[in-house]
Amino acid sequence: MLILTLRTDKPEAEIGLYNDKEQLSYISWQAHRELAETIHLKIREQLEKTGKDLHKVQGIVVFAGPGSFTGLRIGITVANALAKSLPAAIAGTTGDDWIAKGIESLLTGQNQELVMPEYGAPVHITQPKH
Repeated sequence: MLILTLRTDKPEAEIGLYNDKEQLSYISWQAHRELAETIHLKIREQLEKTGKDLHKVQGIVVFAGPGSFTGLRIGITVANALAKSLPAAIAGTTGDDWIAKGIESLLTGQNQELVMPEYGAPVHITQPKH
């Protein structure tokens, strides 16, 4: 199973490609405020580097948090959109071993279908005015 991994909870973002549990490529870069502009380019670079096609991705593992509100929102939105459009199974995980846990979930046939962020604290969003 070709698996894409994404982590965007901090200024340094990470993308990996795995064939089951075998790492094919992994990159981290200082995305900071350019995450939305660079994430798709970095995904494409990793696919081209390994000679893989996006439409062959069967699973996506995304770091679900806790972390930056904006970073998690961007990364999880990209992961959910890719999972829905490909279609591919998706797993959102946390902790130091987030990749291993996510890959194991996918390889055992689990699919969250929609990952929600875990910010680690209440989100302070302005309430809509009526």
